Amino acid sequence: MQLNLGSQTLDLSRPLVMGILNVTADSFSDCGRFLRFDDARRQAMAMVEAGADFIDVGGESTRPGAADVPAEVEIDRVVPVIDAVASETGALISIDTSKAEVMRAAVAAGACLINDVYALRREGALAAASQLPAAVCLMHMQGTPATMQADPVYESLPGDILDFLSERVAACEAAGLARDRLLLDPGFGFGKTDQHNLSILRSLGDFRGLGLPLLVGLSRKRTLGNLTGRQPDERLAAGLAAAVLAVERGAHIVRTHDVAATVDALRVVAATMADS
Repeated sequence: MQLNLGSQTLDLSRPLVMGILNVTADSFSDCGRFLRFDDARRQAMAMVEAGADFIDVGGESTRPGAADVPAEVEIDRVVPVIDAVASETGALISIDTSKAEVMRAAVAAGACLINDVYALRREGALAAASQLPAAVCLMHMQGTPATMQADPVYESLPGDILDFLSERVAACEAAGLARDRLLLDPGFGFGKTDQHNLSILRSLGDFRGLGLPLLVGLSRKRTLGNLTGRQPDERLAAGLAAAVLAVERGAHIVRTHDVAATVDALRVVAATMADS
């Protein structure tokens, strides 16, 4: 399977690793450690050195209860980092945003993937993405970051999520976004209980029926903490187990805070899958 990034075509025959870089003041996992440009740049370079294929740069927290950040603030946070990573490394850059203005600024600075938790449902986002030379990741989220964990309810899993993603793919195609530019994310932790997350992971293979590449992000999520009793920075083993299970069930890209360990784990998975 391949993904059209605009300027190049990405081979997804092996599982890829996306390093998370939160240039925010209130991330659940790093509590603003990379808000300053120098710290963010250093972290990005460290993840590239550790083997990250993508660096996913985000300037607005999407943790449960998070509030919106103005687009101009988001742009001021992410664009200098994207510029630096693009000019100093060969890593692919993803912009984690749902705002059309930020998408345009980030792609102009060097991002080749738009990673949108709203799946291009916010004002102007679909039109902007269709005009930009970048791929798009469409994620499922029930509610908004401010409300999503209040009382998430589903009639059918993974059916409800599959239906939502199918509808968003159709909307993208109608707007002129070709299927080869689309990537899907079931949205672990975004409007889901622990049991919902486990059910989705268990049935992740069902998403292959949509015929598009799959990105997953389980790193340090609350479900892993509830299962293990560990704090966010103590959930490495649980995150690796989840990443391996996800790739075995069909995920193509794993989004993680813990790049080096995830790269090693997925090398073993890829070697095993190649021999099967």
